Amino acid sequence: MPITRRAVLHGIAVGLVAGCGAPMSPSAPQATYRPVPNAAYDAWAAAFRARASASGISASTISRAFRGTGYLPEVVERDRNQTEFKRSLDDYLAIAASDERIEKGRANAQRHGAVLSRIMQEYDVEPHVVTAIWGLESRYGERRGSVPVIGATSTLAFDGRRGAFFEKQLVSALQILENGDVSPDRMVGSWAGAMGHTQFIPTTYQAYAVDFTGDGRRDIWADDPTDGLASAAAYVSRSGWRQGQPWGLEVTLPAEFSGPFGRSSTRPVSEWLGQGVRDARGASIPDHGPASIIIPAGRTGPAFMTFRNFTVLTRYNNSENYVIGVGHLSDRIAGQGPLVGTFPPDANGLTRADRKAIQAGLTRRGFDTGGTDGVIGRKTEAAIRAFEQSNGLPITGQATRSLLRQLS
Repeated sequence: MPITRRAVLHGIAVGLVAGCGAPMSPSAPQATYRPVPNAAYDAWAAAFRARASASGISASTISRAFRGTGYLPEVVERDRNQTEFKRSLDDYLAIAASDERIEKGRANAQRHGAVLSRIMQEYDVEPHVVTAIWGLESRYGERRGSVPVIGATSTLAFDGRRGAFFEKQLVSALQILENGDVSPDRMVGSWAGAMGHTQFIPTTYQAYAVDFTGDGRRDIWADDPTDGLASAAAYVSRSGWRQGQPWGLEVTLPAEFSGPFGRSSTRPVSEWLGQGVRDARGASIPDHGPASIIIPAGRTGPAFMTFRNFTVLTRYNNSENYVIGVGHLSDRIAGQGPLVGTFPPDANGLTRADRKAIQAGLTRRGFDTGGTDGVIGRKTEAAIRAFEQSNGLPITGQATRSLLRQLS
């Protein structure tokens, strides 16, 4: 969900701050957002209405926008508690590029093939890339969000932690309503104000959304994803995407390789080849210009060579995990296989296979983990606590090797 994205939020906000686009586990709980009385918010809103009117927004638009909205405490709670989205790359990819998401991505790329082809002709962004962004942002339109954007952005502007930023989003949302692209009741999105199929926040919508259907409205909220997909492509295109070039590719590193690592480690491809870097699948590595080597999971995890298009995708979300998630999912949608490298064990000494075994063991015993994806989320933690309680064990909710042995 782009923002003026270099910095703060992407609907999933900065550093995977959470909105609809975060690769949440299918079993992740869904909050209910209802306005509650708050005199301080009401006073703030009254003062804001005067500022909005002074900025040129009509009184009728302001009244329509705020009708039925109010202070949303759940929004503030989400803004304060975002640690659930700080996942390891191993966990992130388990969700972002799950078998289900890959299968749905391929199906949607085929279903919307004609539209995606026209979008590529216009913006030079490949269909599998646009589809992958869609998949991460809203699970192919399944999770576009249901929080009133005026309520969310006004609550966060009032709350003050990032007050100036969210007041700017609120003003922009009102301008969108004034323009007639959407009605207040349809202007819904994530708790952070990210909207539509590809989760644009209001200022990014203003700058980059397009009317690709030609109906006179830039409707990223409609069940028809055309405007949303085209808007994402327009954003990526204007950020400098180069058609026909990869975001990056998985590589193997020689045992003696010591770096440099990181997005600033840019070198000519020929230099990396001279140091023994090779494609993980044994293919030749074309020269797509200056490249960097990153090892998000450390020296024993998968390594990637990244190119210019990797940096372009950081404009959508500056999280390294997010960009690898989009890139890898796009590769899988296009027919490539899974990663060759494996991830090291987690802090408790468990591999993803171990964590899946724990989830499967709990499920066999009647403790619902919400699936066996190897990601230890809230539902799995609750299942572990229930298992521990029923067996007279210390209640920790932690996936450990001891628990694995007990469930084997």
